[in-house]
Amino acid sequence: MTYVPKGSAAEGPYALDIDPKRAGWDYSHLRVVEIEPGGRHSFATGESEWIVLPLTGGCTVHTEGEIIELLGRESVFSGVTDFAYVPRDARIQIASGAGGRFALAGAKCERRLPARYGSAPEVPVESRGSGTCAREVRNFASADAFDCDRLIAVEVITPGGNWSSYPPHKHDEHRPGVEAELEEIYYFEIEATGGRDGLGYQRVFPSRAGGTDVLAEVRTGDAVLVPDGWHGPSIAQPGHAMYYLNVMAGPGEEREWRICFHPDHTEGYR
Repeated sequence: MTYVPKGSAAEGPYALDIDPKRAGWDYSHLRVVEIEPGGRHSFATGESEWIVLPLTGGCTVHTEGEIIELLGRESVFSGVTDFAYVPRDARIQIASGAGGRFALAGAKCERRLPARYGSAPEVPVESRGSGTCAREVRNFASADAFDCDRLIAVEVITPGGNWSSYPPHKHDEHRPGVEAELEEIYYFEIEATGGRDGLGYQRVFPSRAGGTDVLAEVRTGDAVLVPDGWHGPSIAQPGHAMYYLNVMAGPGEEREWRICFHPDHTEGYR
């Protein structure tokens, strides 16, 4: 399973539930839960650390005797959101008075870190690339922005008509100082404009014989898994901005994002 159409990985209360067993790997998780106004959702974190990330709406996260209030946001296209980190081996409850949709980005881990609040104003926002490859990267849980044990997660907004995740790059080998092995999930939302839904495209191609090879048309609620291979570009339909949430984790002793760019593509668009 590499391309995951909306609804094909729904499970119980989750509109999307990708766990390591379903993905065929060891670390990275992603769930999306929709909570009705006045509703609640509880779950056990198990062997994984998690970040509760509002996609739409706000919520209150109860964990470890703490209450973390998240203001959230109107939509993923309206700006950066605050978020909550919750540890492994805990019981979590998410409550939302107005309702909303929330991503649960997780990674199987060893250390048990404390529950914490992530402030929206403290999220580093990076303008990456130029011209038709320009995009906005929200590094809310990048390796150098927020402390986790194994989890790395960022958001990307690609303007309509632009390419992102370009040049194609990979992170499927452990090469100290050069490349870190990371399992990655892309979760997509496409901006609706003029009453019309949009679409995008995601490419993953082999970095070795028999490797992952997919070209997927993606719409809101779809996901693409990247267990290995060169990935990119991510292409947004003209007139419709593309959002994706990247969730990554891997076996390395150091939590780091080290990638290798494809040698046959121009590197001036990073």
